[in-house]
Amino acid sequence: MAITAADVKKLREMTGAGMMDCKKALTETDGDFDGAVEFLRKKGLATAEKKAGRIAAEGIVATVVSEDAKTATIIEVNSETDFVAKNEVFQTYVNALATQINNNDYADMAAFMAATSDIDASTTVEEHHKAMVAKIGENLTIRRFEKITGDVVVSYIHMGGKIGVLVEAECDNANDAVEEAMKNVAMQIAAMNPQYVNRNEISEDILAKEREIVVSSALADPASLPKPILNGIITEAIESNKWGDEDKAAYEEQKNNKFLFNFLSAEGIQALRDIADTHKAEYLDNKIFAGLVEGRFAKHLKEICLVDQVYVKAEDKENVGQYVAKVAKDNGCKFEIKKFIRFETGEGLEKKNEDFAAEVAAQMGQ
Repeated sequence: MAITAADVKKLREMTGAGMMDCKKALTETDGDFDGAVEFLRKKGLATAEKKAGRIAAEGIVATVVSEDAKTATIIEVNSETDFVAKNEVFQTYVNALATQINNNDYADMAAFMAATSDIDASTTVEEHHKAMVAKIGENLTIRRFEKITGDVVVSYIHMGGKIGVLVEAECDNANDAVEEAMKNVAMQIAAMNPQYVNRNEISEDILAKEREIVVSSALADPASLPKPILNGIITEAIESNKWGDEDKAAYEEQKNNKFLFNFLSAEGIQALRDIADTHKAEYLDNKIFAGLVEGRFAKHLKEICLVDQVYVKAEDKENVGQYVAKVAKDNGCKFEIKKFIRFETGEGLEKKNEDFAAEVAAQMGQ
């Protein structure tokens, strides 16, 4: 019997299974819809696509490192609930995916999903994943993965899989001390979430953008501006009647109070922001304001660059770069952090706010 596109579409609407799965089911059952539905149910595919519409923002991050500590993979697989994320079957599945990626080379997610599954050689990764969705009963999403190779790599998992980190280093004599230091650095990355290894990784465009953000944030916080600039802004607010009588009176009464801004209205503070913004170009030529911006910018770079961050386990406030250099010297080797990858479960995803009672009622048709 010839299988038409309309037949495939009808079965897809009946079961929610994928188009190719529906075509295969109809072919296997010679166009018998009841038999095709049973075929899909037995394969665990009839409900997988329907679950795909649900928000999967929980889950875990898993890592795998090769025996020679030169190759490592990190993967994030999302589930709908934290309950499933803690399930041993789910965790074993995620680790198996990470292991397959680490043992092979895939150009991207599409190539990985189309590959033969190491878990079940009779299916692709995508087909086996659909079966896992049906088995576990929640939408599961293989969201992302990355793989790194270097002289030495280490991994670190924080909070039971909520955060995962890989660190790659250049080292001509990796030993236990070096690997322990890299684990410490990985813990630093998990806790402090830097964006770059060092400042050399930051492009001029990004540096300019970051500096502009610092300038704008300074102007948006008039209370922190240098006193001469702030006084000028307040004078302009009074003389141009940007302030109402209430804010003018509050200023006259509290102008020597360091908590002056607690007595100003929200509208009065916004007026100061607006005035400050109109003088941006003028302030950038002001040595005092330029110094304030440079100080804040330098502090910001220390926060986003790993090697410039204060090492959290240090007693003498040394930074991560100094800590790594000390380990290299103590072990008589070349040792430099080259790259890191940090995944945090669900970052950037919108989590569904479930009303469990309402969901149960809906399923019961109430």
